[in-house]
Amino acid sequence: MRPCCCRENNQFNHYSRSSIFASMSSIGIKIVNRSNNALPDYATAGASGMDIRANLSEPMTIIPLQRVLVPTGLFIELPRGYEAQIRPRSGLAINYGITCLNTPGTIDADYRGEIKIILINLSQEAHVIQPGDRIAQMVIQKIERAILLPADELNETERSAGGFGHTGKQ
Repeated sequence: MRPCCCRENNQFNHYSRSSIFASMSSIGIKIVNRSNNALPDYATAGASGMDIRANLSEPMTIIPLQRVLVPTGLFIELPRGYEAQIRPRSGLAINYGITCLNTPGTIDADYRGEIKIILINLSQEAHVIQPGDRIAQMVIQKIERAILLPADELNETERSAGGFGHTGKQ
């Protein structure tokens, strides 16, 4: 599909969503969905994370500072060399103070259990998660395995051992 030559609202119309995805690299991931929700999906053509939904039979209230484990009904089989990262949704964080703990949460390639999301309410108000609510996002990421090489010393850098906030810039 070719880009459209016309302008609407001072923005060019670009490729269709399917052609954008076709031009990106992708990998097939086996998934079992034991929820009543649709499969996770990318909300926009530019999204890097797929929305994950709560698999609840009734609403769940999270009181201030409470941690909860929310089931998703999803099970995945990642290929070796990949991980799934679970990250917070920015709208839940800014609007309601709801975020994920252990962020990003890592799902290893050899894990086959249900994906569950650890949420915490950092606001001063109770928040209700409804069945099917979007509660997190999942990013599939290629990983590299490190080989640690024992050494007696490390090369010096401009920063060297300067810790948090010590980049040497004023």
